[in-house]
Amino acid sequence: MDNETFNMDILQLEGLKVSPESSFPAFLLLLLIYVFIIVSNIGLVVLIFMERSLQEPMYLLFCNMSINDVFGATTIIPRILSDIFTPIPDRYIHYYECVVQAFCAHFHAGISHAVLIIMAFDRYVAICNPLRYATIMTNRVVVALSVSAWGVPFFLVAIVIILSVRLSRCRRSVTNPFCDNASLFKLSCENILINNIYGLGTAMLTMACSLCSVTLTYLRIAMVCLSSKNKALNSKALQTCGTHLAMYILLLLSGNIIIIFHRFPDLSDERKLASILLHVVPPSMNAVIYGLQIKAIREQIYIIFTRKKLLWWCEMKLQN
Repeated sequence: MDNETFNMDILQLEGLKVSPESSFPAFLLLLLIYVFIIVSNIGLVVLIFMERSLQEPMYLLFCNMSINDVFGATTIIPRILSDIFTPIPDRYIHYYECVVQAFCAHFHAGISHAVLIIMAFDRYVAICNPLRYATIMTNRVVVALSVSAWGVPFFLVAIVIILSVRLSRCRRSVTNPFCDNASLFKLSCENILINNIYGLGTAMLTMACSLCSVTLTYLRIAMVCLSSKNKALNSKALQTCGTHLAMYILLLLSGNIIIIFHRFPDLSDERKLASILLHVVPPSMNAVIYGLQIKAIREQIYIIFTRKKLLWWCEMKLQN
């Protein structure tokens, strides 16, 4: 009985299907992407907190995105890297480790949508009510929005995972590159109707709130820009809003491509590869898009590198 219980707690994780010849290139590429995600996002957060001129609500709210991107990538990529050189039959994961990974994967996706919603609200206030921006977007409001962006997804995802954990298990195979909620309830032979209803309902509610809030916000911003003759205001609105929309579209494409592949059973391998895009593509691009498009951040990065280059030149002169 003990051995049977132990065996049911050790799951076989399929992971990515990589040929022996492609193992090293795949490992190196994924490792470089992971290092880039960590360095770029943490670097941007450090820059925002160190430079007083960047300590504005817009940039502080973006710190939530960068921290979440590091969290999401760390949830998935290290485990995939460790499995690349391991034969598929020898890839195992403990059930409780699988539960934690599933929770973190969905938590990351939920936070991504929540942060983009509050960033859209910030842009709405800044462009449509510029004179009241400082009184509305106070430090207290920024903290409250940040806490809600993490707290609400935590609560919703926790219920999703609890509903799956309560089920008994009759299977041990996870046919995914990593564990998610579907992987958990598919381990059971019980009725999973409640899991499907709540899981799909939560996903649809999150997507609907995300799409509606961002769409309505930008329609209002577009109306203000069209009615305004202030070219400086319109230029700033296009710059910051364009950056935010690029991040949002990237998130939608990365998430919805998995849903599209689910409609084509013959593309199961492609679907498994696409399932990691949400945890790889947006985290690797958000810092680049935001850092290069926002003038204030771009200027601070230029100043830092120019300062380091000047210090290096002075040291070389003194040594000579």
